[in-house]
Amino acid sequence: VRFPEDLEDENTTFNPEYSHQVFGDDEVAFGYKGLKILLYYIAGNLSTLFRIEYTSKVNEKFDCVEADDVESKIREIIPPGFCTNTDDFVSLLEKEVNFKPFGMLLHTYSVHNEEAGEDITYQIYKADMTCPGFREYHERLQTFLMWFIETASFIDVDDERWNYFLVFEKYNKDGATLFATVGYMTVYNYYVYPDKTRPRVSQMLILPPFQGEGHGAQLLETVHRYYMSSPTVLDITAEDPSENYVKLRDFVLVKLCQDLLCFSPGKLMQGFSQEMVTEAQQKLKINKQHTRRVYEILRLRATDMGDAEQSRSYRLDVKRRLIGPYKKKQRELAKMRRCLRPEELTNQLNQIDINMQHEQLEESFQQLVSDYRRVLERLAQA
Repeated sequence: VRFPEDLEDENTTFNPEYSHQVFGDDEVAFGYKGLKILLYYIAGNLSTLFRIEYTSKVNEKFDCVEADDVESKIREIIPPGFCTNTDDFVSLLEKEVNFKPFGMLLHTYSVHNEEAGEDITYQIYKADMTCPGFREYHERLQTFLMWFIETASFIDVDDERWNYFLVFEKYNKDGATLFATVGYMTVYNYYVYPDKTRPRVSQMLILPPFQGEGHGAQLLETVHRYYMSSPTVLDITAEDPSENYVKLRDFVLVKLCQDLLCFSPGKLMQGFSQEMVTEAQQKLKINKQHTRRVYEILRLRATDMGDAEQSRSYRLDVKRRLIGPYKKKQRELAKMRRCLRPEELTNQLNQIDINMQHEQLEESFQQLVSDYRRVLERLAQA
């Protein structure tokens, strides 16, 4: 909500992707007809208005059953101090002009908005719990995780190893410059013996109204650039990354790596090398596993897949990596031959069908090439 009229505007509304963490696996609230759970957030500081509406509700006295206590379920995830009536919320909206982003400005960029017919400015900040008001703001911000990240949990904000990176949109209202929350990322700095740290991305969310505009890539690249300048950082990883995050990371890392000398077309065609691992880690804080994916994507770009020899060479190179888990199974099988009784061995052999492995390998390869092509298409448009 930026203006009072946004309260009635369906265009500013977005629905949760997940509600199982609040309402159970079936995502059901029992005992209501026409139930609406309404959560409004002021665009910048995320002050909250919470209302529940329904046309009817089961009555314990007459129906002998009790409706779910929806309000207490929501109260468990939104911090206290929220509004319950619109007038209080609108009066808070008038004070929004005083809200400023927290922490240190890292990056400013603009995105052309077709609808508005103008470039809109965005800024990325790094904050921590010492910033006045940030703790309370973060409590409101993290409530979005429950609705948009499938396995979300709230973090221990008293642990000083957390870093917070925030994206804001700058907009004008009655001649004043205001800020709207776009998304954020939390990063935990793990200690690596003897004197290094390994930042690990824990949570990343771009709010639905801003998705598909490139903010995730801007945020991830800014975070990488922030840590790249630190001599004590070993490399940057991610905790249990989603499929979408992996695609985003592929794009950002390929964009960062493509100008390194070790990834020149001539060197790519010679195969994956230790030089690539060393240079990507030292200059860009990218680990070996991620560097290998970058190499495969850039080598695909340098390969003429219409040329039988080049295509075969690329396919074999990627499949040699993909076959690793299957080779591990073969080693396990060799151990089983020595240890298991014949009937147990037959049972295990049935699970490791060689033909099936070849099919799975080819399937994995084709899926990978398809994903890689999408990264290269996006890179060509960047």
